[in-house]
Amino acid sequence: MNQKLRDPGAVSGRLMEGRLRGQIIECFFAVYNQLEFGMFESVYRNALVVELARHGLNARQEVPIDVVYRGGEVGHFRLDLLVENTVAVEVKATELLPPIASRQLLNYLRASHLDVGLLLHFGPRAKFHRFVSPHVLKRSREERDRQFPRDP
Repeated sequence: MNQKLRDPGAVSGRLMEGRLRGQIIECFFAVYNQLEFGMFESVYRNALVVELARHGLNARQEVPIDVVYRGGEVGHFRLDLLVENTVAVEVKATELLPPIASRQLLNYLRASHLDVGLLLHFGPRAKFHRFVSPHVLKRSREERDRQFPRDP
């Protein structure tokens, strides 16, 4: 049975976002393959900005994110990179990726309007992790519940 899409623009947006993530990951591997393991995080971040620009992508560094509680600012974060004002990118250059790195990126997503983040690990082996904002997951559950209400 075919279901109508409620928002065809949302599908288009997800496709564009997926393409953008793919370009960022491609740039990540290009930088890693050139510089390899052992540089400072700031070197990888700067090189990634250069590579993203080569691909025609806009990336801002050290983007401030305010944490708001009950209408007041209670803290500030600095996001490593914001690509095309859409994807949050956190860069790590440690031998082992600490568990706090995932939590850090999730906190950035929770405190911002951003839906997707990438954690790029310039470790002994290049690895990346994709994260979806808890806000998106909540919206997705709410949409599912509206489309398919549970029986009482």
